[in-house]
Amino acid sequence: MNLEPVNAAVVGQQNNDSLSSTGSNDEGVLSDVDTDDNMDVDEEIGSGKLVGSVSEKALQTLNELRCGNLLCDAVISVSDGSFNVHRAIMSACSPYFRVQFTSAIAATNGDNNTPPKNHHVHIPGVSCAIMEEIINYAYLRKCSINADNVHQLLITADYVDISGLVRMCKQYLAQMLTAENCVSIMGFARRFRFLNDLYAKARSYLLRHFIEVAAKNKDLLQLNLKDFYDVINDDELNTREEDNVWKLCIKWIDQDPNERKHHVAQLMQGVRLGLMTPKCFMEEVREHPYVVQSEEAKPLIVETFKFISMLYCPFRMPIARLKLTTPPLAMPRLPHEVIFAIGGWSGGTSKACIETYDTRADRWVNIPAEDPAGPRAYHGTAVIGYKIYAIGGYDGLEYFNTCRVFDAIKKTWKEVAPMHCRRCYVSVAELNGLIYAIGGYDGHNRLNTVERYNPKTNQWTVITPMNMQRSDASACTLNGKIYATGGFNGQECLDSAEVYDPHTNVWTRIPNMNQRRSGVSCVAFRGQVYVVGGFNGTSRLATGERYNPDTQTWSFIREMNHSRSNFGLEIIDDMIFAIAGFNGVSTISHTECYVPETNEWMEATDMNIIRSALTANNVAGLPNIRDYIHKERDRLMEERRQRLLANAMASDENLS
Repeated sequence: MNLEPVNAAVVGQQNNDSLSSTGSNDEGVLSDVDTDDNMDVDEEIGSGKLVGSVSEKALQTLNELRCGNLLCDAVISVSDGSFNVHRAIMSACSPYFRVQFTSAIAATNGDNNTPPKNHHVHIPGVSCAIMEEIINYAYLRKCSINADNVHQLLITADYVDISGLVRMCKQYLAQMLTAENCVSIMGFARRFRFLNDLYAKARSYLLRHFIEVAAKNKDLLQLNLKDFYDVINDDELNTREEDNVWKLCIKWIDQDPNERKHHVAQLMQGVRLGLMTPKCFMEEVREHPYVVQSEEAKPLIVETFKFISMLYCPFRMPIARLKLTTPPLAMPRLPHEVIFAIGGWSGGTSKACIETYDTRADRWVNIPAEDPAGPRAYHGTAVIGYKIYAIGGYDGLEYFNTCRVFDAIKKTWKEVAPMHCRRCYVSVAELNGLIYAIGGYDGHNRLNTVERYNPKTNQWTVITPMNMQRSDASACTLNGKIYATGGFNGQECLDSAEVYDPHTNVWTRIPNMNQRRSGVSCVAFRGQVYVVGGFNGTSRLATGERYNPDTQTWSFIREMNHSRSNFGLEIIDDMIFAIAGFNGVSTISHTECYVPETNEWMEATDMNIIRSALTANNVAGLPNIRDYIHKERDRLMEERRQRLLANAMASDENLS
């Protein structure tokens, strides 16, 4: 392996600028138990902490000997200085130094007062500061890593083959990824084969946080044509609207219009033109000077017009007789998160079914992974990582205190510790890696009790009860606190709400809602608590309201299109989705989403299974996300066109 000079030229000025722009030069003193260096797991023996088989005290003593130049038998020199070291210590940590210090042992310089050549190792292009950290790690298994030295330290650690330090540096870079520096870290990582995993993480960050990266990252606009196109064309690019992709393309061209405007047609092929808003396509694509001046772009404009005509004018003949295959220009990208809808009540019985919602395709997908322990409804769920915890509930015969967990990676269910109380109509919230089961109904009484589950210990702990009995309420987490809203106390539907502070272990009443709501759902969204739907004692509600904790006031939002209670409510794609439920007459499968920018509810595709008393949870970043999305994406546009055609025919019949 060749060690390049470790200076600004290695990292690249662009990388340094981007990294320092984060404002984070915090120095981290990190330690590592490096199994690659034959180190075992830390353990405590007596009063000294062991690192592998050598106590921390012994390591400190060895380092003190080095600093005092006692018993040292070798020298490591760099560009601006040298260090006295113990060969055995450096050789135990680094295969590189082991080879250097053990080869040609008999060789000398001919001077009895001069150490053998193999006792002196010179490494050019490395600063004293970097070598000091390398040696600190060799002796103490810890060193100081910060944004200023991490690149040089990483390259040097790889050169001298200290895999534990390499891993620490990569971890540091992965943890410091931001919208401002992810592109430069990606560029740095792709230069070295041993950083393929860091490159993948940086690229994944770029795709996942595309909207923020496009707004803040200057390096993105400096990518060459191939790299930029690969980004905008990626199926995993996370954007709700293709308009954002096109606008970024224009920004990229504007960086060097004379050179880059000739690539507009190629960039257009990376944008899903058929999924853009008509206004943006007509005004910002078709009429843009770069497009107008490009002969290669004209066929793409014509193709997009043809597609839009077939999609939005399904009643026109003979187009209506043609089947529409989703073209590349309208192929939905892959979602980075999906909603899991689990369990529920339908047709007089509880259900164990699972559906996932693919927001990019606007489709619900049946998932063959039902809980073998049986169905449950009126339960609660919470997500930690890639696991969904199902808490309490009811199956038509029994009120549960049991809890099950679904692993979305392995697609398996298992039992975890049961609660202290049976809880149907339970409210569930997650806060700081702990799950809270709040109120509910045990088959005899409405509950105000609360218990908390720790997945690490698999134990439930009873905590301070609420001020009021609440079953069929709803809870969510906002700003480190848990809000419990509405519910039923056995006599009346409630308009009250309260908040729990885990630091004080106290529940505190907040102002009452504008309406009584049982069978309600709530979510924390954009710094406020949104409470939607429910039953007021007389009818099912379509109304919604939100609570501002700063002003401690409630205000109404736009009503839903469908009245409902006992439904799922979840956030995805920066919108609130209301899912299924009971409308007072029948169980429904309708799904609609709230768009905060317009204060409107928009219809989405109905669920495949009609049900109420279900739960809905957003699971993000699944590595096996393709297992939970709509598979036949080439048929999506035809399905959409058929719905439009059916709606148009129904409207004509109503008019006649």
